Amino acid sequence: MKVAVAGGTGLLGRAITTALLDAGHDVVVGSRRKPERDPIDPRATWVAADVTAPATLAALLQGADAVIDAVQFPNSPIENPKKGYTFENIDLGGTRNLVDAARAAGTPLFIGLSGVGAAEHAPYHWLRFKWQEEQYIAGSGVPYTIFRPSWIYGPRDVSLNRFLGFAKFLPFVPVIGNGKTRINPLFINDLAAHVVASLSNDRSRGKIFEIGGPDVLIMDEVIRTALRVVGKRRLLLHSPKPVMKLVASVIQFAPGRPLTPDAIDFITMNGVADIAPLRETFGLPLTPLADGLATYLKR
Repeated sequence: MKVAVAGGTGLLGRAITTALLDAGHDVVVGSRRKPERDPIDPRATWVAADVTAPATLAALLQGADAVIDAVQFPNSPIENPKKGYTFENIDLGGTRNLVDAARAAGTPLFIGLSGVGAAEHAPYHWLRFKWQEEQYIAGSGVPYTIFRPSWIYGPRDVSLNRFLGFAKFLPFVPVIGNGKTRINPLFINDLAAHVVASLSNDRSRGKIFEIGGPDVLIMDEVIRTALRVVGKRRLLLHSPKPVMKLVASVIQFAPGRPLTPDAIDFITMNGVADIAPLRETFGLPLTPLADGLATYLKR
């Protein structure tokens, strides 16, 4: 099967691309720029495609049997409106453009990646935009499957790996908030495996699946598990969320826009996926956190 991966040079797209190639699919990766410094898998083909520029999408979708929307804006979830890097512009607007292009090209299948908590009246704008994405996909007439991932971790992630980075040179690990955020961490390879399986699983058509790992944990437990895997013991130093939002309201104006108040909300929101329907439809294994971490972390 020929599969187009929009955003195939990002965190999610790279893992999905590798899984598709390993499964024997022909993969075309689309992104704004060719990743010269960090090349994609040499088995894949790259084309220039920008979801905010609809005219560029035809080349990506030419002859594709399916398209996977793995697009994320740079430094997500830290939005940068001056550069157009927002959930409304990239996630919602980009998805609409990609869906329209898929419909025009007659692409037989659209695989969307949303997020746990997406809802019409969700408390955060990014979750409301994710819900609007889903509605647009569902109303397009293009056959689809949508996944709503929980908190994703893997070798290239910049969230959990950042905590471990602090542990290399500090006697403590800084944690934003009270550490009680509830999630079921999702190993990125498990997400990729389900995306690949959805290509041939007719039972998944027209459905939305929440996807997360098998264990529901609080953030403190996630960090302690990661520390245990790498053989380190560190104190967890919690910073009150209101204080960190105040700090972020100032440093968001620093070069590179390192943090924003909305990003504080994003990384401290609960995200527990109901995985029962996913397991019933796909029957694929979901990796416990310690086992997933052990595949790429070293003591």
